[in-house]
Order: sequence, then structure tokens, then C-alpha cells
Amino acid sequence: MQIQRIHHVAYRCKDAKETVEWYVKHLNMNFVLAIAEDQVPSTKAPDPYMHVFLDAGQGNVLAFFELPNSPAMGRDPNTPEWVQHIAFKVDSVQTLEETKARLESAGIPVVGITDHTIFKSIYFFDPNGHRIELAADVGTPDMYEKFDAVKWQMLDEWAQTKRAPKHAAWMHETEFRGAAA
Repeated sequence: MQIQRIHHVAYRCKDAKETVEWYVKHLNMNFVLAIAEDQVPSTKAPDPYMHVFLDAGQGNVLAFFELPNSPAMGRDPNTPEWVQHIAFKVDSVQTLEETKARLESAGIPVVGITDHTIFKSIYFFDPNGHRIELAADVGTPDMYEKFDAVKWQMLDEWAQTKRAPKHAAWMHETEFRGAAA
């Protein structure tokens, strides 16, 4: 079997209409589909829901479920809020800068632009509390080759020590940060 692409990724939302309007307005996504049922198709449980789908570009779909009969949304209190996020690729750092300014002018707090050496990104939250990242690739082929050459060693070392391996410490050196700018 070969995975072709992500069909859709689904998250929960507080209000389907507010969520769709927010993603259309702030991330310029197209609203592509809504499905509403009184019964869950896979489990046959009686649980009404609204399932909405948004175009995340190149065949990728971001979906949300509004579940009015379920307890209020929460998050895993044992996982820092920066860990769980949805990251979308954008075309350039200029787009990040423009989007950051637009979001902030709409009253949405934004963290970044954060430099990750091979990409730069901004972070903010949607109206449901989901952390969103927009990322613009800035890495060079040489950088990607260096990462590729050490990925398995890094993973093996991490599995044994649970400490950050230093195989890619070069990414914090000035010469590489300058190459990505």
C-alpha cells in the first residue's frame, strides 16, 4: 500500500458556522462541504453532529465536527499547547509577514516570525483554541541533505537517551541561518 495524500484531518469545533467563517476570512480557505447526521455512521450511536470541510490546498482538506450533545471541548492538560497544532505551508516569508500584520490588525495575537532554519513560521489560535502555524520553507538543498543524512542516527540516539542529539547542531550556526534568510 502507498498512501496517496491526506484525505482530510478532522478536529472538533465549538461552533461550525463561526469556524467556517473564521477560516474563510482569515486563511482564505474555501468552504467545500457540510454533512449533518443524527446518527454516527461508523458506530450507529445516536449523536447529532455537523461536519464541515475546508479546502487546505492541493487536495488537502481540514474538517471540523460540531457536537452539541457532548461535554464542552477541552484539551489534554498534560500536553503543552505549543505541541498540538495544525501547520499550513505558505509560499513565502513575505506572505507570513503580510498575514501576521492582517491577523494582528483583526485582534488575533500572533507569535513569530520564528526562524527554524529550514522554514520560518508564525503561530496563532483559531476560535476553538486550536493552534495554527503558517510556515514558509527557506532551506537549501544542502540543508535538507544534511538533515536526511542524520535522521536515523538522531532517532536511535533519542530512543536510547531521551536527550536532544547534536547531529544537526549546525542549524544554529550563523553561516546556515544566513543562507536561509
